[in-house]
Amino acid sequence: MTAEPKLVALYRRFLPQGYWIVTLVAAFLRFYNLGYPKTLVFDETYYVKDAWSLWRNGFESAWQTGADAKFVTGDVSMFGHVGSFVVHPPLGKWLIALPMALFGPDNSWTWRLTVAIFGTAAVVLLMLVAKQLTGSRSLAVLAGGLMAIDGHAIVLSRISLLDGILMFFALLAFYFLLLDRAWARVRYQLMAVRGKSGVIWNRPWLVACALALGAATSVKWSGLYFALFYGLYIVVSELLHRRRLGLKHWLSDALAGQTLANLVLMVPAYLLVYLASWTGWIVTSGGWDRNSRSNWWESLIYYHQQIYNFHVNLHTPHSYASNPLTWLFMGRPVAFWYESSTCPPNVNGCSAAIDAIGNPFIWWGALAALLYLLYSYIKRRDRTQGLILLGLAAGYLPWLTYMQRTIFQFYAIDFEPFYIIGLAYVLRVLWYRERESRWRHAIPFYLVSVCLLSVFYLDLWWGFVTPYWFWLIHMWAGSFWI
Repeated sequence: MTAEPKLVALYRRFLPQGYWIVTLVAAFLRFYNLGYPKTLVFDETYYVKDAWSLWRNGFESAWQTGADAKFVTGDVSMFGHVGSFVVHPPLGKWLIALPMALFGPDNSWTWRLTVAIFGTAAVVLLMLVAKQLTGSRSLAVLAGGLMAIDGHAIVLSRISLLDGILMFFALLAFYFLLLDRAWARVRYQLMAVRGKSGVIWNRPWLVACALALGAATSVKWSGLYFALFYGLYIVVSELLHRRRLGLKHWLSDALAGQTLANLVLMVPAYLLVYLASWTGWIVTSGGWDRNSRSNWWESLIYYHQQIYNFHVNLHTPHSYASNPLTWLFMGRPVAFWYESSTCPPNVNGCSAAIDAIGNPFIWWGALAALLYLLYSYIKRRDRTQGLILLGLAAGYLPWLTYMQRTIFQFYAIDFEPFYIIGLAYVLRVLWYRERESRWRHAIPFYLVSVCLLSVFYLDLWWGFVTPYWFWLIHMWAGSFWI
């Protein structure tokens, strides 16, 4: 028996356990030594402290000068009862605060426990999405495995920022969207068989999608982009499916009746979740601008106007800011933390760094896969390819309108799950379509290389002390990555 069939046989033997293996790998890479470094890394200085004051006061509060240094020593009391101007909705910070309240805010691992849980859960959810989308368990395991060992996803699951939480809810909404499409197709087919038409009100997965989108927007406003893209897809999908089945009055029922019904089902659920996330600010009196108007509703609207003005006018220079045109090939990954360190004897210079550098073989492979998907979708209009591109477009395209703003590569975590599903999809296409070609023989070597490269970069994702020269040889793009 040749080496390739042995490899395939081994893969098939362990495929039923693949979900568990991938989940355990993802959890280990995200939870191991989670409390290191015991310092507020990058924007943790905002989100962790805001989370704690939000938990204690019901609103984000202003902290005293020098609070960071005190906070890491366990003194978490240097905030008052004066509201602080915060530019993101509260849900993500409520979630970050929960482990701090349960296990104590003086432990750095409790600051990051929420993002580690959501980061691991996102890998599991990605496998569910891939399986629902393609019907292939092997593709689901492959996609989950790639996400589990990618450095960009690992780092964003080990530092207490909001973006990984937003990504989870956006991906969860996509999963519910897929379930709704399957649910609706069955009911449309029954309509076609019975020669009837009309509006479907029984859409539990559509409501679940709206709730998840509301949660995503309650973490960061960029969740709104997913709501808009998914909503537009639902309208178009309803229209095309009714026409394909030849339902009576398909145009008017889709555009007027069903679209209106979907809005009635989705919009209140979406807004309810978003408004509920502001409960602490609403029921207390000390939040930023809480009493600037005659009632809480007008004050909340005015607060949102200020948040909007902040976001659209954010042009503060930052050494790690990047143009979104560079995100797909990882042009400027963010160094979240860097510290010079004492070296062993005979070692010239050491450092510890946490760099959100994705596995280059995954990201550059995903870019090639994206180009293939775009070409193939234009040529064949394949539904699965279109859905992968939908998720990617929702997380990426809106940022192209903000190219002059101060934005960062790590925002790409929002669309990374779809980027990776696209890569896994194309690898599977090559495997089955090119049975005798060199492409098929290259795929196992590519995947082994991906795993080895993740091992090579692991010290930079976990922030371990390394000789300076070892850190430097990871900077493949030179000054663009340093």
